[in-house]
Amino acid sequence: MNKYESVIIVKPNLSKTELAKVTSKVENKINELAKITDKADYGVKKLAYEIRKNKEGHYLLYQFEVNGNNKENTTKEIERLYRITDEIIKYMIIKM
Repeated sequence: MNKYESVIIVKPNLSKTELAKVTSKVENKINELAKITDKADYGVKKLAYEIRKNKEGHYLLYQFEVNGNNKENTTKEIERLYRITDEIIKYMIIKM
């Protein structure tokens, strides 16, 4: 069982319903491929540098476990979702 941690930064100007759509999309994809063990919403924070003309970002943290031999494909598929979701401005997945 491999443990991973994913931090995503979402555009700060999203409404609560738009943010809920993004988080449910991300959580559904992670749960489809792995098991979420912990999640945290750190809210809107100032960025160290401007990203895509945003000076602030809404931080979300997910910790999840991947079973089996598909660990590389799992992280690639989650990163693919992050890349194609316009509301996500930055992301990172690390192995714990």
